Amino acid sequence: MYYVYILTNKSNDVLYTGITGDLKKRIYEHKREEIDGFTKRYHVNKLVYYETHSSPQLAIKREKQIKRWIREKKNKLIESVNPTWKDLYEAII
Repeated sequence: MYYVYILTNKSNDVLYTGITGDLKKRIYEHKREEIDGFTKRYHVNKLVYYETHSSPQLAIKREKQIKRWIREKKNKLIESVNPTWKDLYEAII
């Protein structure tokens, strides 16, 4: 399985969309700020959305689609499954 995921920071004002083949490991790395770059710099480590795909090609296509969306559309996607923006990490470990 491959995953497209959306992370935010503590105040929910920054979003990051990514892709991985191992969601638990990748989110753990984000939480520990082991990954240099945008997510580490802005403390983006709260998992608020994820979806599964059967191939990396489908996941990459979906990730690119979501990244092109305006913030409002991303918010609606998140709130369609997670209306309170709770951290979903505990549910996947």
